[in-house]
Amino acid sequence: MLRPFLPTLLRRAPLVAALLGLGTAHADPGYYVIRPYAQAAQWGLELRYWTVKQRDGSPAVLWPELALSYGISERWTSALLASYEGTREEAVRLDTWNWIHQVRLDDGRGDSDLALHVQLIKTGGEQRGHALELGLVTQTEWRLARLQANAILEHGWGDLARNGTELKVQWQLSWPLQPGWRAGVQGFGELGNWRRWKPAERQSLRAGPSLQTDWTLGAQRSLHVEAAWLLGKTYGQRGNMFSATAKLLF
Repeated sequence: MLRPFLPTLLRRAPLVAALLGLGTAHADPGYYVIRPYAQAAQWGLELRYWTVKQRDGSPAVLWPELALSYGISERWTSALLASYEGTREEAVRLDTWNWIHQVRLDDGRGDSDLALHVQLIKTGGEQRGHALELGLVTQTEWRLARLQANAILEHGWGDLARNGTELKVQWQLSWPLQPGWRAGVQGFGELGNWRRWKPAERQSLRAGPSLQTDWTLGAQRSLHVEAAWLLGKTYGQRGNMFSATAKLLF
């Protein structure tokens, strides 16, 4: 019944509104696994791209993103990210501004790493709203395997308000293929309110294969590239998701 009215309610994102089946805006779901890292006194330039293709025949939704980061200290890195949204039939427009902080909570010398993730989100279009992400980012090495597991709480205000504070999870398990290359599987989920999870059939869960590579380009430069193909649910609907990110440190 709401579907005919959704394009009016969400002029900036009619397709996403139809997928959600809601009359409110939202922050986008997780699509890449956050790593605990530090880049003291280094700049970072990151290009991200992800796309969602639902099974109902709707055009694929596209999210190109660009971020500039700097390592303020040995444990604190800050980044400014611009996120754009569009489809293969509509122009790509600015969706949100994001101010991201990662603070390492360990010294990085052991087999396990722990970091605090903080992300401030502000809508960049006709809608007006803010959101805050706060979470723990972990990484553990065991023999050749690497396990990453993150838990993130998200709370929105204004047009980004949702059902209270919601819980998002991310994970990745990978192994080395050869020097500089790793392959594995990763997954994401939006579980609903952190105190009252959605029923299993309404949760958005997806997983799929991933590939990573790291290149050293000189004494002060390096490049990290990662891509994944995910199957499952996004915005409560089944479909396919592709994500890729490339980060240059200099």
